[in-house]
Amino acid sequence: MKKFICLILIIAFSIPLAFAGGSGERNKIVIYTSMYEEIIEIVNNELQKKFPRYNIEFVYGGTGRLQHRIATEQASGRLGCDIVMLAEPAYSLELKERGLLHPYISREASNLAFDYDPQGYWYPVRINNMVLAFNPQRYSRSAVPNSFNYLVNDANVRGAFSMRNPNISGTTMATLTALRDRYGYEYIDALARQNIQIEYGSFEAVRKLETGEYRVIMVLEETILQKREQENSNLEVIYPTDGTVMIPSTIMIINNRWSAGRNAKAAEEVVDWFLSEEGQNAIVSGWMHSVRKDFPRIPYGARPTNEIRANSIPVNWDNNIRHRDEILSRFESRR
Repeated sequence: MKKFICLILIIAFSIPLAFAGGSGERNKIVIYTSMYEEIIEIVNNELQKKFPRYNIEFVYGGTGRLQHRIATEQASGRLGCDIVMLAEPAYSLELKERGLLHPYISREASNLAFDYDPQGYWYPVRINNMVLAFNPQRYSRSAVPNSFNYLVNDANVRGAFSMRNPNISGTTMATLTALRDRYGYEYIDALARQNIQIEYGSFEAVRKLETGEYRVIMVLEETILQKREQENSNLEVIYPTDGTVMIPSTIMIINNRWSAGRNAKAAEEVVDWFLSEEGQNAIVSGWMHSVRKDFPRIPYGARPTNEIRANSIPVNWDNNIRHRDEILSRFESRR
């Protein structure tokens, strides 16, 4: 299955953009997503069972890379996808403004616990939580920061902690926005003074946490939960005392003017499935939290969703759009 997904990725990124001008396959649905490939496998298996009449393909990439791809394809006249599932709502607001999205009031909308577009242009589909993590086999819990604020004020972790590149990772960009809103630009300056290390992938950061090169990392909760369940890892999640950054990742349908398959009705069925109990079970099996009200399951080893939500740092999505370049510029200039 990994080879299958990688093949899709290679093909999708190598086909000339001119292909998008064709009429498309009416039974084919292409989904651009930033979900990890291991999670795509879980979701894809369930989708194939539910919709055997559709040829559903996932194209995986980081949020920044897929945003660039969509912009390039828009300039060519047609996108190569029918559904987009990226890291956070800010980009959904952008695509809606650019006229690329198809409005659809899902039959599951009333069951959602998180905000969605009132006209149905986008919905939350999974909850990513930005947390801290450490290796208790290398350092004691008392020897690592227990909050985002302490992270930039603890001399013991200077040069020995990491985060993903916010130019590529939408969840990291959202976290930077939330922390800037909470603590001001001083927080971004403090990250630089602490000599934060930037990793392009979470798994390299996890490897260095395991070896002891890093004392602590800023990482998505799902990355650590997956390691704990699949590999019996001793790595532990730290839910920051000043609040976890909860990031509702969204799902959007591309309208028939721009979509690859020009089959928004089929895409509506897929969106309904993602938001249903069945679809959310697949999401939770992928170590992410459900967006449904009072959903009975939580990811393996996670705190209850409502408990995390009760102590979370909100993200102002308008700020994430309007101040993105300013925040990134400040971040890069201080490194």
